[in-house]
Amino acid sequence: MSTVSEEVIRLENVVKIYRVGEVVTYGLRGVSFSVRRGELISIMGPSGSGKSTLLNMIGLLDRPTKGKIYLDSIDVSKLSDRQLAYIRNRKIGFVFQQFNLINRLTVLENIELPLIARGIPRHQRIPLAVKALLSVGGDKSWLRKRPNQLSGGQQQRVAIARAIVGSPEIILADEPTGNLDRASSKIVMETFLKLNEQGQTIIIVTHDPEVANCTRKIYLLRDGKIAGIVDPDPSKCIINTV
Repeated sequence: MSTVSEEVIRLENVVKIYRVGEVVTYGLRGVSFSVRRGELISIMGPSGSGKSTLLNMIGLLDRPTKGKIYLDSIDVSKLSDRQLAYIRNRKIGFVFQQFNLINRLTVLENIELPLIARGIPRHQRIPLAVKALLSVGGDKSWLRKRPNQLSGGQQQRVAIARAIVGSPEIILADEPTGNLDRASSKIVMETFLKLNEQGQTIIIVTHDPEVANCTRKIYLLRDGKIAGIVDPDPSKCIINTV
């Protein structure tokens, strides 16, 4: 089991308003939310509840209209776009429903991408990329293949390897099993559980209760607000169900 310690991220009364002409839409309505280092949590809610907006805030991909966001006790809402990009590259790994792999690049080249942005030379990148792929149950035979030569489950493991290759503090996963069959979903969730047991902080947005029940805490989001916090039922985790 991972050890949970100090807060790694905190949102204080975060409001996000989108304006298109005279039309005003609330993405978030005063969300206060914190995650401690080593936690594995999920965020659930109906479409339009603000899940993706909340994940974008946590991932520093968007700025709040009101409120504050802290990462490692630093008020990131005051930082420049360049500073935010620097922090994202080093502290946050992203996993998406659509995998977001580049088919003209090999698996190895896809996993290397976050390290290229850091200016790490290739002779150092390659062993880090191979280690990341093997750590998520991948196979060295995938390295020279293109993503579209792999199954959906294999592509998602490549995407997770890319997310962790730079040793980020937080992994953010947006519907990571949404495009996968049941067998592949189980493998992906087993991968996340293994990473969490090694101390990785992971936040998963999902519609699937069988995925949410694999995490340690479930946040329910409705109409841009935290509507409740639920303890998961491990017996209903997708890994433990038939």
